[in-house]
Amino acid sequence: MPFRWRCGEEQRLMLHFDSSMSVHGSVLRKLREKVPNVLFQMLLRGANAVGYTAYPDNVVYQFVKLAKDNGVDVFRIFDSLNYVENLKLGIDAVRQAGGIVEASISYTGDVSDPKRTKYSLQYYLDLARELVACGTHILGIKDMAGLLKPRAATILIGALRKEFPDLPIHVHTHDTAGTGVASMLAALEAGADIVDTAVDAMSGLTSQPSMGALVSCLDGTPMSTGISAPLLYKLNDYWDQVRQLYGRFESTLRSGCSDVYLHEMPGGQYTNLQFQAHSLGLATRWAEIKRAYSEANQLLGDIVKVTPSSKVVGDLAQFMVQNNLDAEKLKAQASTLSFPNSVVEYFQGMLGQPAGGFPEPLRSNVIRGKHTVTGRPGASLPPLDWDQHRAALQKKFPGVRIRDVDLVSSALYPKVFDDYLHNQAEYGDVSLLPTRYFLVGLPVGQECTIDTGKGRSLLVRLLAVGYLNPEGKREVFFEVNGATHTLKVEDKKAACDVITREKARPDV
Repeated sequence: MPFRWRCGEEQRLMLHFDSSMSVHGSVLRKLREKVPNVLFQMLLRGANAVGYTAYPDNVVYQFVKLAKDNGVDVFRIFDSLNYVENLKLGIDAVRQAGGIVEASISYTGDVSDPKRTKYSLQYYLDLARELVACGTHILGIKDMAGLLKPRAATILIGALRKEFPDLPIHVHTHDTAGTGVASMLAALEAGADIVDTAVDAMSGLTSQPSMGALVSCLDGTPMSTGISAPLLYKLNDYWDQVRQLYGRFESTLRSGCSDVYLHEMPGGQYTNLQFQAHSLGLATRWAEIKRAYSEANQLLGDIVKVTPSSKVVGDLAQFMVQNNLDAEKLKAQASTLSFPNSVVEYFQGMLGQPAGGFPEPLRSNVIRGKHTVTGRPGASLPPLDWDQHRAALQKKFPGVRIRDVDLVSSALYPKVFDDYLHNQAEYGDVSLLPTRYFLVGLPVGQECTIDTGKGRSLLVRLLAVGYLNPEGKREVFFEVNGATHTLKVEDKKAACDVITREKARPDV
């Protein structure tokens, strides 16, 4: 998502990557080569790096160093509970790596409502002062649920601008309720330097507000962006086509939902939780899950909800609906219930310390004597032995050259990394496949061109797909550059009884 950074007379376009973009692989380096003069930004979950748990400090520092070396310029650092000790580690790691620090405050509550006192204007000002004292270069406001109403944006950004007149302020929001453009206009008028938007074809609902709408609203004002509308239309046409490729993954949300001000569910989690509800057989109880989400949040202490703390709230909400529990029933039965692991670990302090502390006696009834962490969770973890880790990976994957980026990827996501190498060994580099055919397959009788990137292209045509055999496989007939080939491929959608015996060593 591009947006304008205005600081003094200097203007730059910034390209943002979600935390899902690991330093592993060559995608980031390729983009850096193609786009040398645009700032690249990524999310960093403080002491959690890009994961969902605490890691040894040296893992976080090494990840940030490699991300910077491979092309990331700006690191938007946040913590899912706004726990300053977790934020400090991320800030220090980025400063050591020579990156631009954007320490971010995750927004929740409503500073325009005097009855909402836990996350007051004073709370945000105090937190901002701590982050500025830590040496942040940019101050971020991260509104993941789209709760920042226009009046609240005026109050919050206006107060921050008054307190820090020379510090760049960056505001991120989601458009779930449909108020995103209005809120970003209010933020800009109150003194924000950067606001996040999405091209029109990818905007709205649980995404960011519309770039085209914001640019048009600012035309003719002192804050006019100078962005060409015809160029935006071209971009929009491209992304409109791209979005259609992923249509099968779209959520059922078709319009703005103002009930986000009740349940406070982050935009990125909304669709994920909806898919989870379908897989758990709770699709018809989505309205109940949203209400339970609000109740779960209060049970946990009315917490900041950003990954991974939002996952804790979502897991508890689904647990409540599955077991027909409301808040009172859950509290009454807490000492006998088998809570999701994420909820237990939250109460143990594995994510850090929430504002106002943990609610009792619910916490004691959930953890039942398990050990607790009172400070930064990663502080007590021993450093990862990189040499030992490399030797273990080399033994597990003989013949594979283990690079530094592989070591860090494995340290952050052990199972995902192992699955990736197994997949590479079995299927090769599937990133070369056209997106459409990677997602839905090649129809019989059609062909596609695969550019191998080595001065050679492969013309592949699917000729026929045979009947299902007793082993659950089908014979596939296809051509590659005119030569006919056949393969037996497992049909994972077929309904048949197949007896398989798993090998202790798959390579034998």
